[in-house]
Amino acid sequence: MEIAFELEKYILGHINEEDPVLTELERDTFLNVLQPRMLSGHLQGTILTMFSQMLQPKQILEIGTFTGYSAICLAKGLAEGGQLHTIEINDELESMALKYFQKAGLATKIIQHIGDAEIVIPSLSEQFNLVFIDGDKREYSSYFDLVIDKVPSGGVIIADNILWSGKVTEQPDPNDQQTIGILEFNQKIKNDPRVSQTIIPLRDGLMLIRKN
Repeated sequence: MEIAFELEKYILGHINEEDPVLTELERDTFLNVLQPRMLSGHLQGTILTMFSQMLQPKQILEIGTFTGYSAICLAKGLAEGGQLHTIEINDELESMALKYFQKAGLATKIIQHIGDAEIVIPSLSEQFNLVFIDGDKREYSSYFDLVIDKVPSGGVIIADNILWSGKVTEQPDPNDQQTIGILEFNQKIKNDPRVSQTIIPLRDGLMLIRKN
């Protein structure tokens, strides 16, 4: 959940410095893109990079590129010769993300897919050692069903926003399909014997899911 300002300031002062390309990307996003808070940001970005570096995945799948911040963070941990596939439904963001992939020197490692993830995922033949889910909250359960057979034993799925601003503790409005989608996903993962999971209460919540 949200960290007190002074505590967050202290944390940011004691972790790796932000990549200048990511600083520029964040500024550009806040100046020019709607809903800029969807961007992962420095603290979460360093966590994604750390997980990726620990796993050293050959193939990463990201669902929800937005402006490319999290893709750059994840791609930093790719194994030699590895690739990251990232899917974004909003084609207006494609060129902006590509610009920063190029600035980060990662354009050859990141493959962009523009379209509906539920259509794109079945077309991918790769096995993914790491998956980051940060797309349409209403479709989280569907995304999981589409990717789980593409993840080998020991592979990791990270799902963002699973605390959904604390709404997961409340009775959802029947018309609030985003909250309902997150609630259904969280319960689905809890009940799935193929995986083990934990939750990091950082920002809007990260669920770490490991395929058994």
